[in-house]
This record gives sequence, C-alpha cells and structure tokens, in this order.
Amino acid sequence: MKLRKLAVSLLLFAGSLPTAFAQGKFQWKDATSGGYSYRYVTDDPMKARFYTLKNGLTVILSVNKKEPRIQTLIGTRAGSNNDPKDHTGLAHYLEHLLFKGTQQYGSLDWAKEKPYIDQIENLYDKYNKTTDPAARKTVYHQIDSVSGIAAKYAIANEYDKMMTGMGAQGTNAHTWVEETIYEEDIPSNAVDKYLTVQAERFRTPVFRLFHTELEAVYEEKNRGLDNDGRKVYETMLAALFPTHNYGQQSTIGTVEHLKNPNLKVIRDFYNTWYVPNNMAIVMAGDFDPDYVIKTIDQQFGYMKAKPVKEYKPAPEAPFKAPVVKEVLGPDAESIDLAFRLPGALDTQSSLILGVLSSILQNGKAGLLDLNLNKQQKALSAGAQVLGLKDYSVLVLSGKAKQGQTLDDVKNLLLGQLDILKKGAFDESLVKAIVNNSKLAELQGLESNNNRATSIMDAFIKSRGANWAHDVSYVDDMGKVTKKQIVDYANKYLANNYVAVYKRKGEDKNIEKVEKPAITPVEVNREAQSPFLQKVAAIPATPVKPQWLDYEKDIQTAPVGNTNMMYVQNKDNGLFRLYYRFDMGSWNNKKLALAAQYLQFLGTDKYTSEQISKEFYNIACNFSVGTSTENTTITITGLQENFDKAVSLFEHILTSCKPNEEALAALKGRLQKSRADAKLNKSAIMKGVINYAMYGANNPFNNQLSQADLDGITAAELTGLLHELPSYKHTIIYYGPQSLAAAAANVQKLHTLPASFKEAPAAVKFSKTTQSANQVLFADYDMVQTEVNWVGNEAVYDPANTGIISLFNNYFGGGMGSIVFQTIRESKALAYSTYAMFISPDKKGERYSQIAYVGSQADKMNEAIKGMNELLNDIPRSDKLLETAKESMKQDIETERITNDGIIFSYLAAQKLGLNTDIRKQVYESIDKMNFDDVKKFHDTNIAHKPYTYCVVASGKKVSIDDLKKIGEVKTLSLEDIFGY
Repeated sequence: MKLRKLAVSLLLFAGSLPTAFAQGKFQWKDATSGGYSYRYVTDDPMKARFYTLKNGLTVILSVNKKEPRIQTLIGTRAGSNNDPKDHTGLAHYLEHLLFKGTQQYGSLDWAKEKPYIDQIENLYDKYNKTTDPAARKTVYHQIDSVSGIAAKYAIANEYDKMMTGMGAQGTNAHTWVEETIYEEDIPSNAVDKYLTVQAERFRTPVFRLFHTELEAVYEEKNRGLDNDGRKVYETMLAALFPTHNYGQQSTIGTVEHLKNPNLKVIRDFYNTWYVPNNMAIVMAGDFDPDYVIKTIDQQFGYMKAKPVKEYKPAPEAPFKAPVVKEVLGPDAESIDLAFRLPGALDTQSSLILGVLSSILQNGKAGLLDLNLNKQQKALSAGAQVLGLKDYSVLVLSGKAKQGQTLDDVKNLLLGQLDILKKGAFDESLVKAIVNNSKLAELQGLESNNNRATSIMDAFIKSRGANWAHDVSYVDDMGKVTKKQIVDYANKYLANNYVAVYKRKGEDKNIEKVEKPAITPVEVNREAQSPFLQKVAAIPATPVKPQWLDYEKDIQTAPVGNTNMMYVQNKDNGLFRLYYRFDMGSWNNKKLALAAQYLQFLGTDKYTSEQISKEFYNIACNFSVGTSTENTTITITGLQENFDKAVSLFEHILTSCKPNEEALAALKGRLQKSRADAKLNKSAIMKGVINYAMYGANNPFNNQLSQADLDGITAAELTGLLHELPSYKHTIIYYGPQSLAAAAANVQKLHTLPASFKEAPAAVKFSKTTQSANQVLFADYDMVQTEVNWVGNEAVYDPANTGIISLFNNYFGGGMGSIVFQTIRESKALAYSTYAMFISPDKKGERYSQIAYVGSQADKMNEAIKGMNELLNDIPRSDKLLETAKESMKQDIETERITNDGIIFSYLAAQKLGLNTDIRKQVYESIDKMNFDDVKKFHDTNIAHKPYTYCVVASGKKVSIDDLKKIGEVKTLSLEDIFGY
C-alpha cells in the first residue's frame, strides 16, 4: 500500500499502480452492510469502505480501534488551479471563510446581521472595481465602518469553540493546487456532534468578519515573502509550468489580487465547486461504519449535485534545454533541479518513478545516500517526487559545502542521474526498497492521520478509482525491472530540467501587502448561538480515561548489570530497541559530533557504504542521538532480523575505525552548516530566546568553539564511541518477543562491562530572573517582525499542572483562546500568535512564560501593545472557560499512551520526580477549577511582570527608538547568539 506520510522514502512515492499490475489478491468488490452498498479492495490492510451517496457525495471509512479517536477530513477537488485568472488566491480565501460560521452559528441575530453582510459584499465589489487610490481609501473606510457594525452581531470563533468543546484536536485546513481539505481529530463519542456541525458548516456559510480575516491572509502572504524555500518552490513551478495553473497561479495569490478581493466571486466559487459530487468525507479511527454512513447520509442529504467542469489544461510543450532561474534572499544557498514527468493518473509512470526515486535516495542505500551524502561530497543532497494529478515532478536538491559552488553540486547531482541512466546500480536494491516500504507500511497503519490522508489523496487524484492500485503498490514495486527503470530515466530525465539557484542576496522585487486601516471589531466572547447549545446538548457516550500504572504496564528484567524495560508489541512483527545513556552534550560537547561521525565509519569487516546496504537489505535501521542530558541508541526493524541488526550494530560501535579523511570532511560540512544557521531566521530567534531565558551562556550556544573543533582527532571520536557502552545505560525493548526471550537475546548480543564508568559532570544552566523589561534585538532582512516575550517564573510544582493546562487552553493555546481572538480576530494584528506558560521537564527547574506575535513591521508597536494588555489584564469569559475545561477532559479521556510510549512516559515522569500518571491528578482537578483560579494564576505569574522582548526584524523597517520605549535594548551579534 502507498501511504502518504510514512518514512522519507515513502514521502517520495507518487501515484498508483498500472492496471497491468493490479492483479491477484487486490480486487475491487461490492458489499452491503446496514442498508448501504459500498466498494472495497480485497486484502486492503486499511479495510477502507468506499460509499457514494445518492447526491454523489463520496464517503470513505477506515476502522482502526487502536485509540478512541477519529481522524476526519472533508475534501473538495478544487484549489488554486480553479481560481479565476483575475482572482488568484480565491480558493484559499474561501478556506479561511469557512471557519466563520453560517446563518445558524457565528451570529447573535442573523436577520439583523444580514443587511450589513450584504452591504459589505457590495462595497467589496465596488472596491474591486475602483482604481483611483483616494477613492479606494474612501471605499475601504466605508467597509471598515460597516464591518464594525456587522461585527456587533458576530460571534468570533464559534466554530472553533464547538470543536474544542467536543474534544477535537488539530482543527485546521489547507488549500493546494487541486484540493481544499478541512481537518479535525475528534473523540470517537463525538461523531453525532461533529457531523451536525459539519453538515451545517457547508449548508449556508456566511462570509462574516471578512476584513480582519483578509488582513490575516495578508500576513500569511508576507510570511511567505520572508520564506526563501517558498520562493524557490513558486519559482520552480512557474518555470516548469509556463501555461498550466500549477505554475501560473500560486495558492496564496498575487499581491495585486489579494488587495482586490471580491466576495461575490468567492461565493460563485463556493457554489461551483463545493457540491457533493465534487467532495468527500474521510474518517479513519474507532467507530461503527454502519452507523456513521447512515448519519452522514441523513446530515448531508440536503446537498444537491451539480455538473462540475474539471480543469483541463493544454499539454505543456517539452523543454529542449535547461531553464535556469535565480532566487535571492537572506537564507543559505541551495540548488534544485526539477524534471516535469507524467502525472499520478499515469499509474505505470508513477510506479516506476516511485522505485526510481528510491534508487536515487532512500535514506540509506540510494545513489545520493552512498555516493554523495555518505562520502560527504556536498553539504547535503536529496531527491523527492511531487505527485500531482496532471504532472509529477522529480526534484534533485543540494547544498554546497565549503569551497564548493552550486554548479559543482549541480554536476554531482546530474552525475548520479547518469549512473542511474546507465543502469550502474545493483538490481537487488529494488527488493530492499520493497522490504523497507513494507516496514514503513506497517508503521504507518498505526496512525489514523496516515490512513485518512492516503485515502483523501486517492480521492483528490482519481476520485478513489485507483485505490486498488494504491493498495497493491508496494507489492507491485517488486515487479518493476531494471530495464524499465533505465528506459524511464533515459526517456524522461535528459537535458530538460529547470534549475533554480537560491543565492544569498537582497530580493529587490518583494512587494509587501500594505496594512489597511482596520478598526478593532467585537468578538462577543460570552455569546453562544442556539445552534452551539443544540450541539452541546447532543448525547455522547462517556469515554473512560485510562491511566498508566507504571508498575503493571512496564515489565523489567535484569540484563547483565543493568535493567531492561519492556512492553510487548501485540500488533505486528516490528521491534524497537533502545540503549539510553545518562549523559549528553552537557556532559561532553563532543558526544554529538561522535554520533554524527559514526555514520561515515567502517570496520575491519565492512566499509561505511556496506554497512548502510546491510541494514537496508534487512529492513532495519539504527541511529545515535544526543540531547542535552541523554544519548540514545535506537535500533528498529523486523523482529525476524533482530539478531542480525543488533549484532551488526554492536560490531560497528565497538569496531569502528578512525577515518581522518571522513573527519576532515565532516568538520568542513559542520562549519558550513554553522554558517548557514546564521542565515536562518528561525535558528536566530531560537538562539535569542535561549539568550533571554538563560543569559549569555545558554544551551543553544553551548557549542564547540572553532579551536575545539579543529583540535578534535579521529582517534578521540572513535574512542568515545568504543567506550560508550561502558557508561551507565538503560535498555528498552518494544517488540513481539516475550520478556524472557527478549532479555536473553539482548544479553547474548549486547556486551556490558562488569561495572559502569562515571559520566563526566554535566554543565549546569540556570534560568535568569528578569528584574526589568529588556529588548534583545537581532537584525535580519525580512518583511515581517517577530516578537517573543520571555519571563522565567517559579520552580516546578506538580500541584500546578492542572491549572497551568487550563490557563494555556483558555488564554493563549489555540484558535478559540483569548489571545488569538483578540490579536488576530478582533485587531487583525497577526497571522500567528499565542501565549503559553511552559513547564520544565525536570524537577527543580523553573517555569517560563512565552508569548509570540508575528506581524508586519509597521504594526509592531500595535501588536506589542495588544499583547501587553492581555498579559497584564486577562479578560473574563465564563463560556470560553467551560469550553476549555471540557476540551481538557475530552483530551485526557480519549488519550491512549501505548507501545514504547508507556516507557518514555514513565521516564519523563521520573525526571520530574513523579512515579504515577499525573494525568489522573489533572483530570480530577478540572471540575474544581473556576475563573477565579485562572485569574489568580495569571495575576501571580503573568501580570505586570518584567519581560525580555526577543525581536527579530529588519533594522531598516523597525525603529530602535520605539524598542527603547519598552526597555533597555541590546543588539545581539550572531556570535552572541550562536556561540561561534
């Protein structure tokens, strides 16, 4: 089966199987249950049922009883491809507006609200057709005025409140070229509530609170202008598709079109594409499919089918020579080579392309893995497939190491393509690809999200018609021959690519979406529509929470002079084995480098490349990861290959040989990665926050100095690796073997010393105490301004866990929270904003308060003022508080900590000084808490406190004098932030 979000290699697979291969056990069959007919594919591990209701609505259901939750997706086969040429970004606008409510919810009084909504629609139509700048300002002032009146009748975020109240998680949506998908993860007892809300959501949507949401989309556009990766992606598509809408209409739209929205055109789009014969409801999780399909039919039967004219573009002309493009921006340089190929509907092409892309890169034994990444010939190299309906795209990507040009990297990438085209690869690699894909398939079946996303992807591309091919995909990969792969490569992968050079430099073509004048609107937090009350009253069978009993849920057995912690895998034949050491980078900065170095080392029996092939051939893997306080070795794969995998890893760890050439290359790549990190605004902000939290010496800049790095020898690093097992560690096993058998196996394979060495003392980092407001400023060439508030508070106390969770839910942790409603919904100051009280992960450490706003530079002062008002004075909403409490209860009731997660839950609890499942204590405290408790917590820990303001922005766009009004300003250099 082709699951959409599994492992790196499977992320690259596009499309489905050719009809010629879809034989044998994978066949479409018809069945009837509960009075409804459906189709299914034999031997489908998802057991997906495909229904088509009388009005054409597709419903696809996959039952998974692993936990009492359901991943739901409602999808429309329409995205930016379907935008009118003169209104790009429209599908995405509509996605935002379908969170604003209907005539039944989101309104205090629809009859009184409607005339103003109609007036706003007409004004936007007028605004869209007005070209004189002064006249446009006049019209927009009218829009702002009428919108303020209309908002008095609106209930902001009522959709989010209903979903939160029923225990939904991950409320979201996305628009792409061929799709718009609405996402919810709901408790299994909320089916009736969920379907009632969704049926109403698509019945009579009202495009209210539009001008503040419009500003949120402006902010989203401006964030994209600051994202070099997005600019590369859009440039690549535009060059690949000079006529197709994939390249000619960006999903978020042009600046000009964003400035000129038209609600009437958006309504026309909705009426055209949001029809049942163009939509699907997908649900994966714990439910009764007979009950669910009957309820969907009852709720969505009102929808009327309409003819849908699909987007049918003219074929793109072949490229006769490379097309070269350049993107400028502040982030690190890179190169992408993109080939335009047949689309996902060409199932034979997609099958061969899936295998071909995994031969190029599979994370272990692909050509790029072994010949470029393993040999460190570039900073990084990768391959991926973008599988769309009309065309697929194969992208080869790379970054240059020190002393290398992007053209050097391009030639290296094309060189591996030449090897592929000549057939200079081992045909047995295809078998290994199939085995690893089966492993990833087993892992992916555990996730409802993977199931639902894969099924929805099939609907978007083929209305589900190719599902039999998708199910047999992995099996049929093994039937692809070397000749087919080589012929395909030579046919499609010639001198016909688009090359996009991402270079460091100032992009002088950026056109920011300017801030319109917006008056804050009412959000009516306390209001509730009768519809919300009706949904809340729908009966729901209680789900009992399940608490972990660590003494019963985790078994232990002695292995040598340490213990093995054990949970049995009763679902499949996969194992995960961990060696968890009580030391990390705070004990020895060189540990992380040693862990990286291991992947480039061989032994007296194997080269580094042979090791990768050996693991890939047995569908197993290993990794060594170093955090601040722990180092963890992880070995995973099929239990049938447990002995081989563990023996091979033990041999590697104890017998790896120093390789001076590999170390020199690694040092060079590390230096380049460090330099690149200094060009990344996210890394810069992370460093500034650490500086605010801990001071000049902090966990983020606890790095090896250049002198330290230069002085490290290959023998020193291999020595660290060889002696690692001699330090104290715990063994963790999750797999199908019994405790006794697993312990005996590990005892046999894992060599332990008679006594453990003492780990080096760990460096200590203590959080600072803010005595006055301070501003830490980092200058970065960007359109937006990003601000984080940091304040360190009291020492961890488990008794506070419940109130902290409630405070975060109520105040600033979601789309229905006080912060989001005020900053984004009412004042339109940001696309993204939140405020959270962060608990430490270790006993004796302190809490921190973190708040965030990302806004246009010219709105920075307003955004800071708006957040400060909330930090100092928490608004009261009893209804919102009840919703937050109900959400907490639902989350805990339906959460199931399973598999090796049980062991890691125990280890996390132990680190906090706990020996029981603290969720039980939190759950029992929820009903006892009220607004006075939340306010007391806020006033004690948040209000009128000094904060360190972390500001990353362009010094050309923000005023340092404005920042000085907040507190003392300290401009941090990149050396201050990164420590090198």
